[in-house]
Amino acid sequence: MPSQAQEVSPSHLAAARQAVDAIDTTEQFDQILLNAATQIKAELIVNNPNLQSEISAMVDDNAIALAPRRADLENEIARIYAKMFTEQELREIAQFYDSEAGRKLIAQGPAAVRETMSAADIWANGIVRDLRNSADEGMRTLAPAVEGTPAQ
Repeated sequence: MPSQAQEVSPSHLAAARQAVDAIDTTEQFDQILLNAATQIKAELIVNNPNLQSEISAMVDDNAIALAPRRADLENEIARIYAKMFTEQELREIAQFYDSEAGRKLIAQGPAAVRETMSAADIWANGIVRDLRNSADEGMRTLAPAVEGTPAQ
């Protein structure tokens, strides 16, 4: 793994940007500015309801002025990936996630994880139940007179 202090080459950073874009890493941050603008408008309008239109326009203008700063976040995330993966690995990641299978994994991955966790919960409950039953049975064999051992 490359050193954290190591500077990345422009081509390495470009590969990282390509991978970050391919896996939609920053998509989860798309709503931050919009949500902040909505919240700030609501706060200001509560105290100044007669200026609703003006406040809305002013906050929207300020939000639009801040929108280019999104590139700063994308660049920082690309640097993080560049420090964690080699340039070749990043190219391979981007190639996979730009493929049909990679796009499907991005789209269906969250549903697969939810279903996987549900299946694991069901499985774990069965394992615990069966282990408890076999341990109870084992205790009846080991110590038939032990208090608290359920009788069958």
